[in-house]
Amino acid sequence: MSVAFRRDCDEEHLEPKFERPIPSGPNLVTAAGLAQIEARVGALEIAVAGESDGTQLDDAGLAEAKRDLRYWHNRLRTAQLAPSLSGDQVGFGSWVRFSLRGAEQTWHIVGDDEADPAQRRIAFSAPLARAMMGASVGELLDFAGEIDAIEIVEITHDKPTP
Repeated sequence: MSVAFRRDCDEEHLEPKFERPIPSGPNLVTAAGLAQIEARVGALEIAVAGESDGTQLDDAGLAEAKRDLRYWHNRLRTAQLAPSLSGDQVGFGSWVRFSLRGAEQTWHIVGDDEADPAQRRIAFSAPLARAMMGASVGELLDFAGEIDAIEIVEITHDKPTP
């Protein structure tokens, strides 16, 4: 048989596994975001130790859990708890109600790891959040090449009631 048709193992044809990318910039977190990171580290440490509900991870699962644990250890080590907000400007941790091209919405500006669009949480590094940072109620802001695309309606530092 020709060497061209022979494989020593299937491993050499698998996609390489890279480390999880770390977002650039500071690792700002809210108190809830810090608690989420700590919980994630705890759960992964248990999984890697093989103590989660009596089941052992296979080699691929263990490698992935270890990779995730390195990421979350790094995020925990570099986490910077954002100071409490006061005042009337949009900042990290603010809940912002705004009108974007006539459609009103409310978003919470949070850290990169706790951003979750389904829960109306947007990372402070996202273009929309960056466009609103430092703005006050009633201010009109340019966004995505449009003049006065955003109007800030309300800024709160506690979760608004629906």
